[in-house]
Amino acid sequence: MCRAQGSRSRAVSVVVVGLEQRQAPLDLFEQVALADDALPKALAALRDRANLAEAVIVSTCQRVEVYAVVDRFHQGVAEIRETLADLAGVPASHLEDHANVRFDDEVADHLFSVASGLESAVLGESEVLGQVRRAWERSHRADASGPVLSALFRHAVEAGKRVRSETAIARGVTSMSHGAVALAARHAGGDLGGRVAVVIGAGEMGSGVVAALTGASGSGWGAPRHITIVNRTPARARAHLESVPPGFGGTIATAELSELASVLASADVVFTTVASTVPVVGLDAVAPAVEAGGGARSMVVVDLGVPRNVEPEVAGLGGVTLLDIDDLRRSVDQALSGRQAEVDQARQIVSGELDRYREAARARGAAPVISALRARAESARQTELDRQRAKRSDLTDEQWDQVDEVTRAMVASFLHEPTVALKEAAGTPRGERLVEALRALFSF
Repeated sequence: MCRAQGSRSRAVSVVVVGLEQRQAPLDLFEQVALADDALPKALAALRDRANLAEAVIVSTCQRVEVYAVVDRFHQGVAEIRETLADLAGVPASHLEDHANVRFDDEVADHLFSVASGLESAVLGESEVLGQVRRAWERSHRADASGPVLSALFRHAVEAGKRVRSETAIARGVTSMSHGAVALAARHAGGDLGGRVAVVIGAGEMGSGVVAALTGASGSGWGAPRHITIVNRTPARARAHLESVPPGFGGTIATAELSELASVLASADVVFTTVASTVPVVGLDAVAPAVEAGGGARSMVVVDLGVPRNVEPEVAGLGGVTLLDIDDLRRSVDQALSGRQAEVDQARQIVSGELDRYREAARARGAAPVISALRARAESARQTELDRQRAKRSDLTDEQWDQVDEVTRAMVASFLHEPTVALKEAAGTPRGERLVEALRALFSF
């Protein structure tokens, strides 16, 4: 079953439904993973759902999560699962056993931890904060997010920045890219100095790998003598040449994906970072490269793609060491085993930021809106009484006092249930949404 914390009959405002790579079967995660070019369609599909008022998708190599403001809890969660399943081409029932469901305060707690790098395979990694921020910006451009999720994501980004600036959790191995290069160096004999490296993909992850390779001075693993960046779009690959630090002593070149086989012929270490639904590195490209040396050549291949970029059969070639995300996670866990003090400090910051976020939500809460709502209703009542007085000169002052008393009681009775609902929900995501709705309806 999904990991919702029990059933609920009342409506909730904010939920997050998604898969995490370390918990879901890799085959399923690869099917559900959303590449950048698929996100606009996914956001549009979520936006059209009846029970989803707002939505943001956080899709990385570690997680695919939908944050949403829902009108009804169970229906909203079901619609998110169905949308993810439709996009992946799998039955929704496949997601029920592995999808995590969080709601209310759990959502903010989880997102703040994600943005701070506390939920990453590489503890404290620097890439995820930018991914969270871009997910929010993308949703805003697609007109899929609103005031509730905007406030949540804005504060999560602030929490992530504080953790990075005030703790040492981000020192050393600080990204998936950095960790991947360290892992490759260890399996290549501990040193990449003098080696030939190939980086397939020129996106964010590929850029990070190139930065880790070219900035290797003092890293302990040495700098390759040559790097080739392979990408479908040559111009995007060439753009990375401008960011190579002056101290890099090797050479660097670019190639198109159609040239992959010839590029691999001289490669010692290969990193794949492509967002693709099918493998881009096949047995037919790797086998000739390692067999050309009469079986004496060796090659380390680090597959950072989700879905996987490298055909599994490549692992069976003599001389080839094929590593993936799971290998990277185990490696990083060992490297960071002594950093519990930094984790504790980071969690204290997250806890403090959560309190600040909730306090801010309460400050935007019910009391001012209740007051404004009552004032608006009283003003409308008085305006109508004045209008009727000008037309009904046949009523005595005593009769008008009775009319005043009756209409005042009617307004109070009409506002009672909305007032109680606002007060009970104050300081929660649901309360914030109710407040924003009233402000929009009555222009408070």
